[in-house]
Amino acid sequence: CLIPTTIGGLLPAIGIAGMNRALSSNVLAKSGKAVEVAGDVDVLLLDKTGTITHGDRQATAFHPLAGVDMQRLREAALLSSLADPTPEGKSIVKLARQPNTPIEEPTNAHFVPFSAHTRMSGVDLNLADGQVRAIRKGAIDAMVKYAQSLGSEPSPELSARVEQVARNGATPLVVADGRHLLGVIELSDVVKHGIKEKFAQLRAMGIKTVMITGDNPLTAAAIAAEAGVDDYIAEARPEDKLARIRQEQAAGRLVAMVGDGTNDAPALAQADVGLAMNSGTQAAKEAGNMVDLDSDPAKLLQVVEVGKQQLITRGALTTFSLANDVSKYFAILPAMFAAVPSMAALNVMHLSSPTHAVVAALIFNAIIIPILIPLALRGVRFRAASATALLRRNVLVYGLGGVLLPFPAIKLIDMALAAVFGA
Repeated sequence: CLIPTTIGGLLPAIGIAGMNRALSSNVLAKSGKAVEVAGDVDVLLLDKTGTITHGDRQATAFHPLAGVDMQRLREAALLSSLADPTPEGKSIVKLARQPNTPIEEPTNAHFVPFSAHTRMSGVDLNLADGQVRAIRKGAIDAMVKYAQSLGSEPSPELSARVEQVARNGATPLVVADGRHLLGVIELSDVVKHGIKEKFAQLRAMGIKTVMITGDNPLTAAAIAAEAGVDDYIAEARPEDKLARIRQEQAAGRLVAMVGDGTNDAPALAQADVGLAMNSGTQAAKEAGNMVDLDSDPAKLLQVVEVGKQQLITRGALTTFSLANDVSKYFAILPAMFAAVPSMAALNVMHLSSPTHAVVAALIFNAIIIPILIPLALRGVRFRAASATALLRRNVLVYGLGGVLLPFPAIKLIDMALAAVFGA
């Protein structure tokens, strides 16, 4: 009768409900533990593209350097993007193709696909005299190293152009024809509406948000300020994600991240909560402990909310159950040992008999568990708050309620038993 049975009956319902809420958001959790850990996350690592921004970066302008003809920059940008299947690459081709000045596509060329390590793409054209014309486009730091390897030094004007584009929150890509740096392509993206408020809610819950992007530090800083994230990693490579996760975990924090590529697999496996995209590689899906069937990187925010609600529900009902069990001790034990002079003074409820006290407690348990199961399945209302605020609310609402409820309930049941069976 005195065993804490209430929370034992409610915990399975709370766990099942958490997995069900994740599934209702089209997130497949490999275990209930994954959902639970999501609610304890301290640090969130999020890719910028598709999560913080809409992910449809479009080429909006070409900025040739002094002495470079606009047509030459447009041609080099188009040729280096013909084999680029990304939306950004397609938008560069579209912007470069003007009806009045068509650019012929090469027939004898070797295309160089984009790589996360080189952070460049381009094309090698075989010329009639046997020479090879190498055209590349990519991130500023990668392109500067490329030009320097060919014996060319970037001009101060290039740095000024890149800085101007980056300060506007756009992504600059540099174009080179051989050893000559021609200019900058401006890629514009839009921060998602309401994302800043989401990050403010996470901050109120004590969760630190870190944006991961391949952009240069100036662009990353502009987007981070607009989105309201706490920190950012610029010019990030796959190994940088893994290093940051290990750094946060070494400091005793729980880390969540999202990814979809094979190069994300080590970081997804290292993170405490790894959300893999269903459209991603098999390696990523096997490494993560959750799979988003909608392949929406922003779903990580919902996963954290589901985990938080599960923890809030478990904390609230655990508080109620423990307080409820303590109250039962004070209600039943004095009645059971009322004949002992030292215990008689504690029998403030004046239950009719020790037998009725025990039976009343059992009936109370049999009633209270089914009453609380719907709350366990539905979940306590989710509110963005710190752990201190949640603890205070649990103690005042569920703790105080758990202490007070058993006394009148057990007394009423005892009165009913006495009326039916006699004292």
